[in-house]
Amino acid sequence: MEIRLDDLSSQQVQNLLAAHLAGMQENSPPDSVYALDLSGLLHADVSVWTAWDAAELMGIGALKQLSPSAGEIKSMRTDSRYLRKGVGVAILDHIISEARQRGYRQLSLETGSGAEFEPALRLYRKRGFSNGEPFGDYVSSDFNQFLHLQL
Repeated sequence: MEIRLDDLSSQQVQNLLAAHLAGMQENSPPDSVYALDLSGLLHADVSVWTAWDAAELMGIGALKQLSPSAGEIKSMRTDSRYLRKGVGVAILDHIISEARQRGYRQLSLETGSGAEFEPALRLYRKRGFSNGEPFGDYVSSDFNQFLHLQL
C-alpha cells in the first residue's frame, strides 16, 4: 500500500468522494451532513492523502488546519472492496503523524451517529480519540458526534 498526497484529479478519487458524500447524505438528514465535497477538499487549508494498491484506489483521508495548533480529520473513506484490510488504519495513522509534524496539539473530527458509523468509531477510539464537545462551526444534533485526540 502506498499513501500519497493527492491533487484530487483522478476519476477514481472523485468517484470515491462522490460515494462518500452520498453515503453521508443517505445516513443523515441533509442539514446534518458536514462532509466536504470536491471543491471543499481543494481548499488551501486542506491536505488530502490517498492509499493505493498499484493503480487501484483503496481509500482517502484529509486533514484540515483549524488553527496553528489544531486540525480536523475530513472525508475518511475506504473503498468497500478494501474494508477490514488496514486501509483506514494506515490513512488515519498517516494523518495523525502529519498533525504531530505540524505541531498540532489537538486533532478533532465530526462524524455521524448510528450503527453505520460504529466501525469508524472503533478505529478512532482505538487510536485514542474520545467524545467531546462541538468545535468550529459545528452544531450538535442527534445525527452527529465529535471526537478529539490530544497530541
